[in-house]
Amino acid sequence: MSTFDDREQAFENKYAHDEEMKFKAEARTNKLLGLWAAELLGKSGDEANAYAAEVVKADFEEAGHEDVVRKVAADLGEMADADTIRAKRTELAIVAKGQVMTEVK
Repeated sequence: MSTFDDREQAFENKYAHDEEMKFKAEARTNKLLGLWAAELLGKSGDEANAYAAEVVKADFEEAGHEDVVRKVAADLGEMADADTIRAKRTELAIVAKGQVMTEVK
């Protein structure tokens, strides 16, 4: 293999790794958001984890995270508006990324 081929393979591997980390961080963010919302809804334990899994699944409806915001907003009703949910999601994204990066090491 030539040096060019080695570099190309390394870039492809790095891209695949970076995309996997992004996916894991997004899923973790949605899980944390689901757990936060579950707490507001009075859920705990297995019920909270099941709700968080529903929130994670909601993210597969369309690109971006607005599908998650809509689901959580609909479930929370007047307890939290969409802007509050987006702000909480942004806050939790930082936590999720840190958790995922710690797990990788």
